[in-house]
Amino acid sequence: MPEKKKSISNNKSGVKSGNCPLYKKCGGCQLQNLTYEQQLRYKQVKCIRLLGKFCRVGEIIGMENPYHYRNKVQAAFALDRHSNIISGVYQSSSHKIVPVTVCMTEDEKADEIIGTIRRLLKNFKLRPYNEDTGRGFLRHVLVKRGFKSGQIMVVLVTGTRDFPKKKDFVATLLKIHPEITTVVQNVNNQKTSMVLGNRSEVLFGDGYITEQLGDFSFRISPKAFYQINPIQTEVLYNTTLEFAGLTGKETVIDAYCGTGTIGIFASPKAKKVVGVELNPDAVKDARVNAKLNSAENTEFYNADAGEFLADAASSNEKYDVVIMDPPRSGSTVKFLKSVVKLAPKTVVYVSCNPETLARDLMFLVRNGYKVKKI
Repeated sequence: MPEKKKSISNNKSGVKSGNCPLYKKCGGCQLQNLTYEQQLRYKQVKCIRLLGKFCRVGEIIGMENPYHYRNKVQAAFALDRHSNIISGVYQSSSHKIVPVTVCMTEDEKADEIIGTIRRLLKNFKLRPYNEDTGRGFLRHVLVKRGFKSGQIMVVLVTGTRDFPKKKDFVATLLKIHPEITTVVQNVNNQKTSMVLGNRSEVLFGDGYITEQLGDFSFRISPKAFYQINPIQTEVLYNTTLEFAGLTGKETVIDAYCGTGTIGIFASPKAKKVVGVELNPDAVKDARVNAKLNSAENTEFYNADAGEFLADAASSNEKYDVVIMDPPRSGSTVKFLKSVVKLAPKTVVYVSCNPETLARDLMFLVRNGYKVKKI
């Protein structure tokens, strides 16, 4: 193992909010029976219990206004037992739809647009998709909004490519909501729990929106992952860079880079940033975002992050900092072994799940790293 001093930093932010009348039915939130202050305390205690053995756990950074912060809203459509068109979220551990007209965490404009689409379906005599029969038209509606740019994208996920009175439907929607900047039809005709299909058609606008985050702009397409809480995302990324301690001389790997947001955010403070992502669509978006922000010291690769790091170590390539932002399931032993083999001085682990974070930190600690900040 390398003899150089190593450090791991972790950055966590609490983002949930207040009491909700749908809490017992809806599968979207787990702590809405608590006040926001109680939620933060619950998370703080949980993080201390799971992570306190590594180092002191700092105070969770909460929001000033923890309501209606979600910039992406997704609604499933169906008929209720009275044949009324409903939209909402799936009940926990089921495919039963809980009707939602207003949500305390969702963007209010998005909820308003979804309500309009619900009424337009009835007016245009279009039926929601039926999962059991495989018949019907509309499966889901996805609304993405740039809070700073003001741009709004509406994605209509349909069970068939055939869209009766398509032009009239879109024109009516835009007349009611002129603030919408693009409308996309996504076709998903498979029996699957996946929301989006592989085929999309732009019905209005550019087929994407852009949003500002700090000093940067990012393109958001229908399939692109983008953090749903823009206010806390900026806090998260700034804290990540603080923990990384970049001076402008470092070569950085942005693992699980998605559309490149963290890497591009770090690029002005690094010598070079290399992003690695397994999803090819996300890598395309990352390269577009790099050009959009003139981030010329960034490179993005479509590859397995663990294999990429292992190959880099075998080639004696040197990386000073690894920033990793894995899914809720955490990292893999394969990837963590590659980190140890590559031996960067600093690892910044961005986590949304303290259980898998604790597991992965234990692996790194047993292989020579020391946790410095959480």
